[in-house]
Amino acid sequence: MGERKCQSIEEKQYLVRFNADTKSHLTVMDADICLNHCPDKICTIFCPAEVYKWEEIRMHVGYEGCHECGSCRIGCPHQNIKWEYPKGGHGIVFRLG
Repeated sequence: MGERKCQSIEEKQYLVRFNADTKSHLTVMDADICLNHCPDKICTIFCPAEVYKWEEIRMHVGYEGCHECGSCRIGCPHQNIKWEYPKGGHGIVFRLG
């Protein structure tokens, strides 16, 4: 039996496909909380898909690449992120590889 090569996270994410909806299933409920009450912007760190990006004075949410793990739903220290399942037929599509 052949030896399996360890894959990098980038190689593993290549196996994931997305069927993104036109409307986000992720919502930052109050932008002021991110701007004035969350100096660490922790969601930009714990999200494995790097969906959350701080851009000068606002949080950009790239929902199209969401892995649907739910980390943001429980990880935001201010409970400022609303997470919902994408509409049927949309979201992440896993491929075996």
